[in-house]
Amino acid sequence: MNLASSLMGLRLAHPFVAGASPLGRDLDAIRRLEDGGASAIVLPSLFEEQITLASEGRVRHTDPFEEPFGASVRDFPSPSAYSFTPEMYFEHVARVRRAVGIPVIGSLNGTTGESWLTYSRLIEQAGASALELNMYEVMTSFTMSSAEVEDQLVRVTRELKHYLRIPVAVKLSPFFASLANLARRLDRAGADAIVLFNRFYQPDIDITTMTAAPCARLSTSAELLLRLRWLAILHGRVRPSLVATGGVATPEDGIKAVLAGADVVQVVSAILRHGPSYFRTLRAGLEAWMEDKGLLHIDDVRGRASLRESPDPGAFERALYIRALHSWKTAC
Repeated sequence: MNLASSLMGLRLAHPFVAGASPLGRDLDAIRRLEDGGASAIVLPSLFEEQITLASEGRVRHTDPFEEPFGASVRDFPSPSAYSFTPEMYFEHVARVRRAVGIPVIGSLNGTTGESWLTYSRLIEQAGASALELNMYEVMTSFTMSSAEVEDQLVRVTRELKHYLRIPVAVKLSPFFASLANLARRLDRAGADAIVLFNRFYQPDIDITTMTAAPCARLSTSAELLLRLRWLAILHGRVRPSLVATGGVATPEDGIKAVLAGADVVQVVSAILRHGPSYFRTLRAGLEAWMEDKGLLHIDDVRGRASLRESPDPGAFERALYIRALHSWKTAC
């Protein structure tokens, strides 16, 4: 049974990768992830706000203690709340790289890309096998257009690719009006992988305090369907590796993601629930299913449920939508 997979040119033993999580902050936990069977690991992000706070004492060009503008950034965590300073992050990358034999992927998380060229190079020099670019932001501006948002993402990707020798993955949210077009533009900008999708952490409202109540909840299989549709649409139509993240809670979920076209599958919530050894469960589930189907190589699985051969993916998706609406039966 051959499960060997490729991510941005990195050779992996199988498609199940440890996504960015709190486990990536601790060297012993990272060793357990490798021992548990992870084929690669994405480290937690270095945040743009950390970079600017450390280098300028400001967040989004604003002093947190400056009135009246400081109120707009005072909700950001203090420097002590982050696990690493920027300098400590580079040291962590280097230590992890020496401690494990699997690929180690660094991560930058922000909204503008300011100062990232310098810091991305330092992550590269620390020994990271690749870099994941996470441009997470809920666009609340009434003046910034969707085209400007996409242009900025493509521009930062192109600049990083010009500046770095290691591969660059771009982690997207699903909230783009024309995601396929953006994927094609990122492809042309040189992105080596597209990660689908960034989770939208939606704060609840505490009715006692009448304030927003942020909480990071673990994902479930219910979140997988959106990933499957876009993996199926993009597979075979763009050059970058396709990475599924979010909603892979069981071996069956992982199989579905590969069938849709995922080159690799990032797993976080299932590992936080079950422990690092769950990677062996995911791998064993895939192997058992392939054996039952008489499939000997992961490439015989990848993309079999994609729309690569569909002459009109849009019409196919529209047909599925209408069929789903007609599938509802009233209760007896």
